Amino acid sequence: MNTNDILGYFENTSLMIQLVWFFSSIFFTIIFLLAFYLKYLRNYLRANEKIVDKYQEKYESYLVTYLYAGNDNEAFSTEQLKIIDKLKKSIANPFKRKIIVSILLKLRNEISGEMGESIDKLFVKLGLLRYSLAKLRNKKWEVIAIGIRELTQFKIKAVHKIIMNNINHPKKEVRKEMQLYLVYLYAFKGLDFLNVLQTSLSEWDQIQLLEILQINNDTQIADIRPWLKSSNDSVVVFTLKLAKVYNQFEAKEELIELLHHKSEDVRINTISVLSDLNIFEAKNILKNNFNERSHEEQIAFIKMMANVYEASDKPFILEQIHHENSEIRLLVMEILKNINFEEYALYEAEFKKALTA
Repeated sequence: MNTNDILGYFENTSLMIQLVWFFSSIFFTIIFLLAFYLKYLRNYLRANEKIVDKYQEKYESYLVTYLYAGNDNEAFSTEQLKIIDKLKKSIANPFKRKIIVSILLKLRNEISGEMGESIDKLFVKLGLLRYSLAKLRNKKWEVIAIGIRELTQFKIKAVHKIIMNNINHPKKEVRKEMQLYLVYLYAFKGLDFLNVLQTSLSEWDQIQLLEILQINNDTQIADIRPWLKSSNDSVVVFTLKLAKVYNQFEAKEELIELLHHKSEDVRINTISVLSDLNIFEAKNILKNNFNERSHEEQIAFIKMMANVYEASDKPFILEQIHHENSEIRLLVMEILKNINFEEYALYEAEFKKALTA
């Protein structure tokens, strides 16, 4: 069948069949083009990967030599300066610069002590600092976050005022990197950002900040009392965690004041901290307005009573055997059992009555 026959057949078929053939042709053309593009892309990526591997091997060799070529008499040895000159020629190329920075970051994460400090100095000496600072001026939030992370990992302290400009950045990822930078490099002193923080500190952010503080093992603990009065509830909750972890008994008065805070979450966390610090003065406040508090606060207080119980608290504890909340009743019986096991048997029957009431 020649071409004319095919065209004649096509012209004599129904419109529906013509449309089917037309769209099928387009569909198969698209598939062919995509297959061709995918093959091209795969070959390109493989070639690019080989180039990256080549440069990585080259720059890793330079950097390992650099690390072991130092001496105590000079900031940079003659051999190190030669390597620096070679690397500087590559820094101007964005592709090569990205590879060098990735290798430096990898080494910085694996090495500490004097060698780690040597990498930090090299980062500055190569002029890479200005590229990280340029990222902070970028309009894309993810680029800003990467820039702050680089400055954190290479421990660049001199730019903390610039970093602080992002304290209330609309993107939480940028705020997080800024907070980690300050605490990682300045420990408790870095927490000064809490004085002006307007956005919320997530639970995960708080955990990370606490971990970094404990790793730094800073003995100069900040005065946390101003943060307990913050209008930012998440700052108050984080500060309560600091009070618990670092046994901040000095903040007793401020902690007691928080029992009347507008936020239930703050009040519950405060009761937990008062319990850990064994602050007995809070007991009477909580006993006097016990019935006015939420069930969650009442449960937190009964748990606290297990730590700070005194003989004078017995009437209050006995009253709670008939509490409407089953968890509170169980906690009360546990306290009575721990205080005096012989007396516990006397109240057990009354407790069972309360369960069936």
